[in-house]
Amino acid sequence: MSREGSESGSIRTDWSFLDDALEAADAVGFVAVGGRRDDDLRYLTRFDGPEREYAFVRTAGTTRESVLCAPAGFETKATRQFDGRVATERAGDPAGERAAAILDHSEAGAASDGEPPLVLVPPTIPHDAAVYLERAGYELQSTTAVADARRIKTDSEVDAIRGVQAAAAAATRRAEAVLAAADAAADAGDDGGSELRWQDAPLTPDRLTREVNAELARHGVSDVGNTVVSVGAHRPAGDGGTCEAVSIRTNEPIRIEVTPRGPHGYHGALTRTVVVDSDGGWDRRAYVAVESALDAGLSEIEAGADAGDVAREADAELAAFGFDPTTGIELPDGPLGVGYGVGLSRRESPPLRGGTALEAGMVIAVAPGVADPEQGCVRLSALIVVTESGYERLGDDSHSFSPRA
Repeated sequence: MSREGSESGSIRTDWSFLDDALEAADAVGFVAVGGRRDDDLRYLTRFDGPEREYAFVRTAGTTRESVLCAPAGFETKATRQFDGRVATERAGDPAGERAAAILDHSEAGAASDGEPPLVLVPPTIPHDAAVYLERAGYELQSTTAVADARRIKTDSEVDAIRGVQAAAAAATRRAEAVLAAADAAADAGDDGGSELRWQDAPLTPDRLTREVNAELARHGVSDVGNTVVSVGAHRPAGDGGTCEAVSIRTNEPIRIEVTPRGPHGYHGALTRTVVVDSDGGWDRRAYVAVESALDAGLSEIEAGADAGDVAREADAELAAFGFDPTTGIELPDGPLGVGYGVGLSRRESPPLRGGTALEAGMVIAVAPGVADPEQGCVRLSALIVVTESGYERLGDDSHSFSPRA
């Protein structure tokens, strides 16, 4: 579905799935309106636009075409990045009005008479854009065609994700190297753990987060503010707060969660948990349980399998080790779930729940974990692409309970 565009190495979208949807609905066109944060729009246009709204239009008929109504000041960038026609006229008008004008001048739109012509739109189209289209005489019908297309990744998309995942692996290795090089303070606390010091200063989650993010930057990807370093039961760095005053201790589980974004907009997803000096108690038992749950979940993955079976098998394995996967703590980045899709959004379809059939080309993070309000969180993940006979693991699949130098 993807092809090379006007920028070397760029990823392009084949819009034929929209043509199929338009034909099935007997619609004259498809319109999407949004800005930089709209991942569906970025998927359709591959345009890294501004925050303000702009429009994408796919017209029906024998002369069908894709049109990007470029926002004012971004015409050159749009022409470079978008693999279709860039409309620059009326750049100051509302995006919905510009989209309606494109439809009015299209073959299918001009040929419409009698009943209001039908236009397909995403469920999340902004209200004002919908109003402009309706005022122009079009009837709107919601479609999930874009969301459905995004679930299956092309080879080019998988390659982009694989590259970002390699950077995520390098960043977690950097974190482990820092932890392995840190010194333990001479005096142990009441819990038997000691404060970690690195480069003559206490090692805190914030310091470790900065090292992770610096490594990501060295590999050409952005942390996007997503990096989480969680220590024991303390408030983690990376959730909008600060842990500068909280030192990492030798006997605490350290969860390192990295979700960087690459230059094409695709994310990676990697979670590791380590303990510098464990006493073999809760954290060790939790690690073995989560490691086994990850293997159990992965064993269920193949095209045609029910995504819910992945979660059920992982949860069953945790329960077999005496952990209740339905209890624990709420993480700052959402509930502790078994897995989710990864792509242009850090978390996207498909969810790992019953009723969703896995298909070849889906990219999924399988990430079981257990959490305790007194002990903290232990979590491991694997990022995979579903294949007909199973799955392919993307990036580094190694992990260790102890940090590696």
